[in-house]
Amino acid sequence: MAVSDFLCRAETRRVLWVMGGVFAFSMLFQFCELPYGNFIGSLISGLNFNRMNYVNTQINFTGGFDEIISRNDSIFSIESKKSNDSSGVELLKPNTDLAPERAMEFGNIFKGNNGNVAPMLDEQNKDDNIVPLPSDIESPPLISSPPQVDDNLIAPIASQTDEIAVIVVPLNSTNATIQLMNSPTPSVSHRHVDTDNSTALASSHNPNEATGLLRNDHALSGNGSTMTKRTPAVIKASVEGVVSISEMTNMLLRSSHPSNLLTNPAWSSAGDEVLLSAKSQIESAASNISDPGLYAPVYHNVSKFKRSYELMEQHLKIYIYKEGKRPIFHQPKLKGIYASEGWFMKQLKASKQFLTDDPNKAHLFYLPFSSQTLEEVVYVPGSRSFDKLKAFLNNYLDLIKGRYPFWNRTQGADHFLVACHDWAPEETRREMANCIKSLCNADLREGFKFGKDASLPETNIVSTNPSRSLGGNRPSQRKFLAFFAGSMHGYVRPILLKYWQNKDPMMKIFGRMDNHDYILHMKSSKYCICARGHEVNSPRVVESISYQCVPVIISDNFVPPFLETLNWETFAVFVQEKDIPNLKSILESIPLRRYLKLYNNVMKVQQHFLWHPEPVKYDTFYLILHSIWYNRVFQIAS
Repeated sequence: MAVSDFLCRAETRRVLWVMGGVFAFSMLFQFCELPYGNFIGSLISGLNFNRMNYVNTQINFTGGFDEIISRNDSIFSIESKKSNDSSGVELLKPNTDLAPERAMEFGNIFKGNNGNVAPMLDEQNKDDNIVPLPSDIESPPLISSPPQVDDNLIAPIASQTDEIAVIVVPLNSTNATIQLMNSPTPSVSHRHVDTDNSTALASSHNPNEATGLLRNDHALSGNGSTMTKRTPAVIKASVEGVVSISEMTNMLLRSSHPSNLLTNPAWSSAGDEVLLSAKSQIESAASNISDPGLYAPVYHNVSKFKRSYELMEQHLKIYIYKEGKRPIFHQPKLKGIYASEGWFMKQLKASKQFLTDDPNKAHLFYLPFSSQTLEEVVYVPGSRSFDKLKAFLNNYLDLIKGRYPFWNRTQGADHFLVACHDWAPEETRREMANCIKSLCNADLREGFKFGKDASLPETNIVSTNPSRSLGGNRPSQRKFLAFFAGSMHGYVRPILLKYWQNKDPMMKIFGRMDNHDYILHMKSSKYCICARGHEVNSPRVVESISYQCVPVIISDNFVPPFLETLNWETFAVFVQEKDIPNLKSILESIPLRRYLKLYNNVMKVQQHFLWHPEPVKYDTFYLILHSIWYNRVFQIAS
């Protein structure tokens, strides 16, 4: 019996040692950075797939994936920062006591990778609370699957070589395909001011303007490191077979809001019913609707536009998030070539008609930041990286998700931004991919999405009263066939001057010019050349219309403003970049009768491209707002 007891105790000790070893081994793995945060979950990853709320892939623009960050679908509660943090930004901690039916009221938030910018995000009072769902709305279900990121907006990146660099652009045109290409130079450019017209029209202050610095050599680096000249691979897309304005129009009219853009909110709201009703009424608008202020030939369908505009005036309510500190948030810049975003912010914030203080009643949510000021404040000169700018916006967005339920309801489809800086498409490409983006840089190659995004007119404003002296000479007194003057930004303008500068007395093609002479030439020319600079957009489009000079747009794959409403072929001429050598013959081939119609139609659309100290019906403010409203209405799934 004694021997038996001894063997039993020995076996027990052995079992305990084995169990202790297993436990210690498990704890060792638990403290490691395993993919799913715990040992068992890391071994059996399938158990965690439905818990994944978001996968953020930070792209290394020199090729390859920098990192993949997975965030579990946790449930959070709010905890204020301690008194030694003056920012007032609220932190989130796990809350295991939160009822499942309340979980969706809180967005998932994670600590940003640029903590030093957090104090600039928060501008709420200390007694501000997270906005709850209204009592009459059914509590939303938990979302168990990760939100879908639009694959058409995100480029797959290959290994770290020079060979593959492509942004996938959704183009339905039969002769538009995506190809891979190498580029020895960066595709990113920067303009503090467009130095065209002797910079006389641009008056926004920037310390770099004094030196004439144009940071057009900025390549991108996903890891924040400086890109050397020995790394030529950059994100660049090439569209083989340019999408013409006719094809763009056909794409919009034939399938302006394809099924992949339709959104089904996580839970319904009264606002959704308003949008669905508006959608039905716009689609069935009577063809005999007329308005003496609207000239039918310049619109795709003046009746639908009129009905949509009326419904916007009657119903649209927008909530502006209060978070965010000046100067990046809530402080519009009203001068310079990026002023459109500032004037829109200023006039929307002053609007009593469209704003609501109750976000539960809102159809749209505005993210009130300035893309221009973001670059001026956050970008590190010489860094050649967007990382800090992206991190800043991502931290702001995480704050919004954590305090409000509304982003998670639609994954951002009912949120919008208005940004005119050249870099805005890249800064908002991933985290804000689902937002409605009103962008000056409306380039199909940069991920502009038909049926969701809106093209923002770039307007060079020099005074607090943006209205300018309009008009110009009558057609018979316009002695020049075509006119262009400007700095040699980008690759198109040098080609334009190579073929036409000092080559023909009827073709007034120059480099930089005095502002006074610039305006006189615009008013004295039949056609004004709007050649792209670093990016597809140019303030010349609006300037040409202002001076009743028919715009000739030389900018492949540029989506012009208000394309969902305006028939651009009735008042503008589009010339592909490859046809610059034939520019004069193309313009001379336009019959006089056709030119006179173009000239007359320019005057008819002029009202849509003007800013006023106070918004005027059908002006630029209202047309920007209508583009955003219209796209949101037609994103709602019936």
